[in-house]
Amino acid sequence: MEIEKIKSIIESILFVSGEPVKISRIAKITGTEISEVENAIMVLQGEYSANRGIIIIKKEDQIQMATAPENSEIISELVKSEIQENLSKAALEVLSIIAYRGPITRINIEAIRGVNCTFTLRNLLMRGLLEKVDNPSDNRSYLYKISFDFLKKLGIDSISKLPDFETLSQDPRIENVIES
Repeated sequence: MEIEKIKSIIESILFVSGEPVKISRIAKITGTEISEVENAIMVLQGEYSANRGIIIIKKEDQIQMATAPENSEIISELVKSEIQENLSKAALEVLSIIAYRGPITRINIEAIRGVNCTFTLRNLLMRGLLEKVDNPSDNRSYLYKISFDFLKKLGIDSISKLPDFETLSQDPRIENVIES
């Protein structure tokens, strides 16, 4: 596979993922050798270092897209303003899914909502409303669950005190969406 195609795939994977991705996983997806992927990563890192707003960070056997350090103050202001604003409809939907169906993977949240949730999850994590824990059944993903702060803000001492918790937490229609 040509290096330009590998670079394109790497960019797409990193953009959609929003989290660190193992280089070996990218090699498997692209059907190329790890050395070819690492070469494409080095080229991308060089391209992104030339006055761009995005960089690619490599740590051990993983890579991730991040904002350029010189933009950190501006990005901090944006994130701070997002955290201080009211929750968006998307954030409320994601919180509801996690509250009633959690712990749950990002993939299953996205299956229920039908759209990418990476940035919404990140925002909710930064607000302290969610916790991200390792997924014991799949070491490549995480489980999301509500936090103690979420319970405190709602004024309840248990998730089971949510309205219609018993019914909604076991709704078979949701199981059908997740399994399909």
